[in-house]
Amino acid sequence: MTGVDGPSPDVEGLHAYAAEHLDDLVQHVVGWVRLRSVAGMPEHQADLQRSANWLAGVLRDTGFPRVELWEVEDGAPAVYAEWCEAPGAPTVLVYSHHDVRAAKDDSWGQAPPFEPALRDGRLWGRGTSDAKGQVLCHVWGLRAHLAATGRTAPAVNLKLLVEGEEEQGSPHLAALLHEHPEATRADLVMLSDTLLWRADAPAVCVGLRGLVTADLEVVGPGRDVHSGAVSGVAPNPVHAVARLVADLHDEDGRVTLPGFYDDVVVPSDAERAALAALPWSEEDWLQRSETNSIGGEAGWTPLERLWLRPAAEVLVMTAGDVQGPARGAVPSVATASLSIRTVPDQRVERVAEQLRTWVADRLGDGVEYELSVPEESGQEPYRTPDDVPALALLRAAMADGFRADEVGTMRNAGGSPASLLHDTTGAPVVFFGTGLPEDHWHDSDESVRLDLLHAGTVTLASFWQRLAAAPAGAADA
Repeated sequence: MTGVDGPSPDVEGLHAYAAEHLDDLVQHVVGWVRLRSVAGMPEHQADLQRSANWLAGVLRDTGFPRVELWEVEDGAPAVYAEWCEAPGAPTVLVYSHHDVRAAKDDSWGQAPPFEPALRDGRLWGRGTSDAKGQVLCHVWGLRAHLAATGRTAPAVNLKLLVEGEEEQGSPHLAALLHEHPEATRADLVMLSDTLLWRADAPAVCVGLRGLVTADLEVVGPGRDVHSGAVSGVAPNPVHAVARLVADLHDEDGRVTLPGFYDDVVVPSDAERAALAALPWSEEDWLQRSETNSIGGEAGWTPLERLWLRPAAEVLVMTAGDVQGPARGAVPSVATASLSIRTVPDQRVERVAEQLRTWVADRLGDGVEYELSVPEESGQEPYRTPDDVPALALLRAAMADGFRADEVGTMRNAGGSPASLLHDTTGAPVVFFGTGLPEDHWHDSDESVRLDLLHAGTVTLASFWQRLAAAPAGAADA
């Protein structure tokens, strides 16, 4: 029996292995989640170090002959592993991360964030889905591949790079890639920090949006002033920020930055049709995303707005007495944090300049302001070229892993260093993850479905065999 460009893997054998070892995978996730590898908090630097060492030990136990920590000055270590014993076979660099977002115990209802709990087919805990569970699918997918093929080394050449600063925008990743050019030379990159559409409707992700962040501080009075003394006369920075963010979108939901849409690539009719083929209902989306309504840019479907079109959001606004009773004062300072999601062919530097121009045009002379747009931590959008043969192999592997007759096409709404990885390695990037919108990434009660960890394990085991059996050049565009 043959599959896509080569003999099909023993799918039933892979599923049997994944089922037999699912408890082992879960215990790996539990042990790793207990290490509080929280990004960007100095008090958790030791936890990030422990997390990296924990993963390094698991990779050595799996058989990787080369495993090392890439230390980062004033940052968190990355884990690099290499197993390249397949001359002539493709070389794949797998990217993910082991840092997690901060979590407050008192806001979690299912379990404390770093004391994982298993119930109702889900494992609850910070990092179970984003992205420690995804990394461990690679570990167990590789073990399944070796067990099913009887090989003592992978059929492809594998390199893993699991960084510790993704949740901060990967500030040191470019330097690490520059410092290790040989280690990151690859024919294909697989990024595993992504979402699926639905558990019962697997779809290959073919792209991610980019990201530009900004922090705005507006100053009115020189200090907080009793409103009874100056109300109606003093400049109020809250009013200035409120007017500004209210003008961020026009009546059709379009972002109002000057020239914002000039570089946006219009998606093809084929991709729009592929998204339309995914199972979708407003009721299902509102329930799974736990949102109350659907908004956005007119003229596009919700999935097109989510994956194919750019967006701008206000994430934080602060001013005045945010804790305790109000003091009846006009606040001196108001702040806002903005997040702009970009699509091909928008570029970080152009969007940053558009934002600076827009803010300067709208804030009057009555207030002072400072706008910080850190371009160095921005992320460019990325889309996998249609002609990369590995996409068809991944689609076939997902059909194996999810026991699906059809595998759809999607993108993801978030950002990642995919463009950086492509530019550095020169290799195309494909995406595979086991997360879902309802997994509560970055929120309380994060969790992962065990059946998706199983499906991910089989998918990856199948993919390595399919990629190795494909004609030369299957990993390239």
